This record gives sequence, C-alpha cells and structure tokens, in this order.
Amino acid sequence: MTKYLISFPSGAMVFPDEDLQAVSDAAHAVVQEAKDAGVWVFGGGIDESVPPVMVDGDGTVIEGTYPQTRQLEGGYTVLELPSREAALEWAAKIAVACRCAQEVRAFQYDPAS
Repeated sequence: MTKYLISFPSGAMVFPDEDLQAVSDAAHAVVQEAKDAGVWVFGGGIDESVPPVMVDGDGTVIEGTYPQTRQLEGGYTVLELPSREAALEWAAKIAVACRCAQEVRAFQYDPAS
C-alpha cells in the first residue's frame, strides 16, 4: 500500500460565507468515510496564523522558511491506498466536499517503515 498526499492551497476554497457549515460538514463526512474504510492516516489544515520557523542541524531556530515553500498553506490529507486510481477517487470525493481541485502526490516507499 502507498501513502498519498491529497492537498489544496487555502486560496482555492472559494464559496459564499453562508456555505461554510455545509462545506465543513461535507469535509468531515469524507474524513469519517476514509476512517471507516481504514485508509485514513492523517489530515488537517495548516494554521496560517502561526509563522513557520526552520531548525538547523545544530538546533538554531531561524524565522521563516525555504523561499520555495513560503506559500505552504491550505488543507492536507494523507491516505494509505492500494493504487493511484484509488487515490484519484478519494481526491475526487475531497474535491466535491471542499469545492476545489485537489493535488495528488505519492510518498516514496520506505522498506524500513
């Protein structure tokens, strides 16, 4: 089984304020479906009010992040699935719930884990 990252930037979620509860309910329903199916690993949204920091190998903490990840925000789901096709099916469910397209990426296999 492969773990897949299904994600979207927060700016992609565009809907009227009055739809927030419906979107939240739909997203929670998909999460529950994934848990019930036994494929749920992890999910959540980046807390954009907490600024990122980097920790160097010597423990030095530096404000900020890598330039290419400066805009890392949004929602993330990790599911463990038997195929890419299954990942695309789950991404479609999440896309409907969140009302925005989802990016799908596979984690590399680690034989030690």
